[in-house]
Amino acid sequence: MEVAGIHRLFAHAQELSSARVVIAIAGMEGTLASVIGGLVSCPVIAVPTSVGYGASFEGLTALLAMLSSCASGVSAVNIDNGFGAAYQASLINHLGPRDDAALDV
Repeated sequence: MEVAGIHRLFAHAQELSSARVVIAIAGMEGTLASVIGGLVSCPVIAVPTSVGYGASFEGLTALLAMLSSCASGVSAVNIDNGFGAAYQASLINHLGPRDDAALDV
């Protein structure tokens, strides 16, 4: 689902907004994590993939984009490190109940 297919993301907006943590896996330009980070109030763990074409440089382009994200709450793991992202997400999920009242502004 990249930015080119952003309309597909909106069908999952309610599920994303109720998440405690989101893992965004993307190749190519790696912008999916920033887009999701702008939509949710929970941490987003960005995983760049080495799969892509053009100037993806085996995931380096996506990694640099994810590290440069201006969306707050976005953190990046290394290229193709889905295990590291899943482990970190598991730690976040075991922190205790989420206090949604603190997020109301």
